Amino acid sequence: MSRISFRSKELENQISRRKAFLGPSLSTHYHNPILVERGRGTFLIDFRDQAFLDFVNNPASLGHCHPHVVRAAAEQLAQLNTNTRYVYAELTDYAEQLTRLFPEKLHVCFFVNSGSEANDLALRIARAHTKAQDFIVMEGAYHGHTEELIKISPYKFDGKGGFPQPANVWKVPVPDMFRGDHRSDSNPARSYALHVKTALDKMKTSGKRPAAFICEGMLSTAGYHPLPPRYLKQVYELVREEGGVCISDEVQSGFGRAGEGKMWGFELGDAVPDIVTLGKPMGNGFPLAAVVTTKELAASFANGMEYFNTFGGSTAAMRVGQAVLEIRRKRDREEERRRAVGRHLKKELNKLRDRHECIGDVRGSGLFLGLEFVRDKSSCLPAPGLTTYVVEASRCRGLLLGSDGIHNNVLKIKPPLCLSRFPCLLLLLLLLPLPLLLLLLLRLRLRLPLLPLLHSVFLNNPLDVHLHHFVSSPRHPTPHFPPLRKRASGLDGHRLGRSAL
Repeated sequence: MSRISFRSKELENQISRRKAFLGPSLSTHYHNPILVERGRGTFLIDFRDQAFLDFVNNPASLGHCHPHVVRAAAEQLAQLNTNTRYVYAELTDYAEQLTRLFPEKLHVCFFVNSGSEANDLALRIARAHTKAQDFIVMEGAYHGHTEELIKISPYKFDGKGGFPQPANVWKVPVPDMFRGDHRSDSNPARSYALHVKTALDKMKTSGKRPAAFICEGMLSTAGYHPLPPRYLKQVYELVREEGGVCISDEVQSGFGRAGEGKMWGFELGDAVPDIVTLGKPMGNGFPLAAVVTTKELAASFANGMEYFNTFGGSTAAMRVGQAVLEIRRKRDREEERRRAVGRHLKKELNKLRDRHECIGDVRGSGLFLGLEFVRDKSSCLPAPGLTTYVVEASRCRGLLLGSDGIHNNVLKIKPPLCLSRFPCLLLLLLLLPLPLLLLLLLRLRLRLPLLPLLHSVFLNNPLDVHLHHFVSSPRHPTPHFPPLRKRASGLDGHRLGRSAL
């Protein structure tokens, strides 16, 4: 069947230029990409002033272009931006503020520019301390784009363009409480931890020792599965008994995304790692990342070879980091409200699960949630095509989502942490069938930007289709959203909308 392209001339021009000047391995979100121009709070806005609710870009955890962060970066760049070979207060001030957020033993910082750099450095520190080369990783995990990290990321080496599992990498199963082998066990944490014990035993039999066990505080690319209580604690004990160290990758899950009053994902498991890696939300979109470790491991790494990073720990990066923490401290008073928003969103998504045969599971914590799509609840077979359809159709309704998981059938939801109940309501409304949507709008008399929602008339509801009615990458017309600048009393001026901005 022939398809019609609804891409604008401006978008087509930019795509052509990308193909001309950028590598072909770079991808874009959505079949009909967004030619984005600016961001504000929980919204991304394209060149035609179409506003999109952003439920997937977790680096801007305080909201896109937060004015306090923007101002801090601009002022510091106008004064000085230099590197850590010079002495300046911004570096030590931020390091001290950051380590206060960790257990006492974690108080030595290394500053870098990205989560990949942080994880790559964490591997170096682990090797220097243990004198070992082998790593235990989670099935479906992704830890970064450097060569060393691709080798310990099954999400990459088991995927397209991948390669056989390296001999020094040991995969363990995801603690999957939805369809995993131990989901019905009386003690699933112990059952899944025994897989790590098996890997350690095989390692010892082959004359090897573990350098580290590396795992996210909350699993992302592996499918947004919450780790069973005490799983990390048991695994950390097993790894340390064999001389390895424990790395918690908090690049995605850190800085409060875990919810429940926890700053870090590993806190949900009542465990304390030896190394923590940070990134994405650390600078609210500014390139800032770090490794936080113990004094003992930092001493092992200081073997005479200098560690220097030109932009890691720069004055501008440190000032941005301080600005982010300042905002978080001010918002600590709203912690209960944020928890309520996360619990409310998960509760409502569970109602969608109960209503739709194609939603097998809703899981996660805080504002780090996943919906697993299945062909039906009896078979629990993954439905990656349906997941793609929902992502694409939601984009046409003005809602930005993404997909992840080993089978690419998990809808990922990780909006800015400034999310209020108003954008949550929009998310839920945009996933409802149109008749019920209109009924709710009339009954509640909500002051919502109706025009974007009414464009749903031209689209099937993503959750009400059957598998044989859709294709994996459907093309849909792009609905025109009212210009943000001309609707001060609508989307931009809503009382809850302002709190999100």
